[in-house]
Amino acid sequence: MTSRVPVLLSTSSVFPERTAAAFQLAASLGYDGVEVMVWTDAVSQDAGALRGLAEHYGVPVLSVHAPCLLVTQRVWSPDPWERLRRSAELAATLGAPVVVVHPPFTWQREYARNFADGLATIAAEYPDLRFPVENMYPVRMAGRQFVPYVPGWDPTATGYASYTLDLSHCAASHTDSMAMADRMGANLAHVHLGDGTGEGRDEHLVPGRGNQPCGRLLSSLAGRGFTGSVAVEVTTRGAKSRAVREDDLREALAFAREHLGTPSPVDA
Repeated sequence: MTSRVPVLLSTSSVFPERTAAAFQLAASLGYDGVEVMVWTDAVSQDAGALRGLAEHYGVPVLSVHAPCLLVTQRVWSPDPWERLRRSAELAATLGAPVVVVHPPFTWQREYARNFADGLATIAAEYPDLRFPVENMYPVRMAGRQFVPYVPGWDPTATGYASYTLDLSHCAASHTDSMAMADRMGANLAHVHLGDGTGEGRDEHLVPGRGNQPCGRLLSSLAGRGFTGSVAVEVTTRGAKSRAVREDDLREALAFAREHLGTPSPVDA
């Protein structure tokens, strides 16, 4: 019998609500855990606060997303290595086995120069953690395209010990998600579940609302020997009410469970 793949709720999926709201929604909707996006919300940076939320709502933190976004370049430290180490410490303290990492930005020259070796060094210091590098996408503006990552947006072109597959990013980069998963192979450690239409921007739609093979990818995980988790990372900032946000997150969970072959909980 195969083990159940945990379905997590990313705290980014409740934005503009804050980190605490993700724990409350994850618990009420029946998610298996939470992925904490470390950002400017102080609670997302605080192990004690996060542990308190996890214990109060009975929902564990099973993944930490390091502060790699443009808006989080000053969280904890301007030094990206310090941010990554702090993320590892946070994950280890909370018992989360995964720290999601983005490739370096082009202007992070020193960080980029030693990224693969430095990541391997930190991984050796935290042998119970995995640091899956996420596939990104080129940016298109005013009819032009540029890649803001070094050495590129596709981590499989470089090769890392583990990967995060983001389906919305596959849509934005016009990449075949199934082929990307094939290239990641046995090193696929984590999935960010969101959909997209391939319009060239990062949409993070509720799965099933775009044109990505979200269902096929999830259904294929068992055959890939996947032992990681799936985090729902969708945009609900346009939701007109908390009830609409809840409906979107409930739909995303039901989609994930259906295609992973596990039952969804009874609606709370």
